[in-house]
Amino acid sequence: MARYTGAVCRQCRREGMKLYLKGDRCYSNKCAMERRAYAPGMHGQGRVKVTEYGTQLRAKQAVRRIYGILEKQFRLYYKEAERQRGVTGSNLLVLLERRLDNVVFRMGFASSRAEARQLIRHAHFELNGKKVDISSILLKAGDEIRVREKSAKSEKFSALSELAASKTAPEWMDVNAQDLFGKVTALPAREDIVIPVDEQLIVELYSR
Repeated sequence: MARYTGAVCRQCRREGMKLYLKGDRCYSNKCAMERRAYAPGMHGQGRVKVTEYGTQLRAKQAVRRIYGILEKQFRLYYKEAERQRGVTGSNLLVLLERRLDNVVFRMGFASSRAEARQLIRHAHFELNGKKVDISSILLKAGDEIRVREKSAKSEKFSALSELAASKTAPEWMDVNAQDLFGKVTALPAREDIVIPVDEQLIVELYSR
């Protein structure tokens, strides 16, 4: 499976905002944005004239990086969002929120989406009672996620249980942190998705 393998903190610096890609580190003074809040590279601190296209591109790149999606896959999500009824930009974000790795992260069973993908690939979760190892599965209302019994006994998931208990899950899911169990009770609405990006800029970019 293709994935980004470069320095993660460079992505936040390039977008000029915290994308919270490394879990707890992003909330500490070790965060790269706290120490070097400018774009990477030798010209990172220079003045750059931002064009309309540049603003649209940065919005698309930010969303793509937040959810850990490569370009080809992101375009497929956008085409699917276009085919659906409603507002394309909102449809796009809802599709991305429904990914299994994002839901695991939102439930608090991983400190970041990248960690969620790794745990899913190693088959630590069950979806509706069956072992699952594909992080891009789109969940629907009624789907249930549970940490596998063998995995739940490990020190790793004991710590994640505490993490899940400390987080407030979105309204469209129910989470039992003690039992490492979660259920999608409804599909997310646009107002449930809090990210610092205007999705309409992405629609304008792809509509060129």
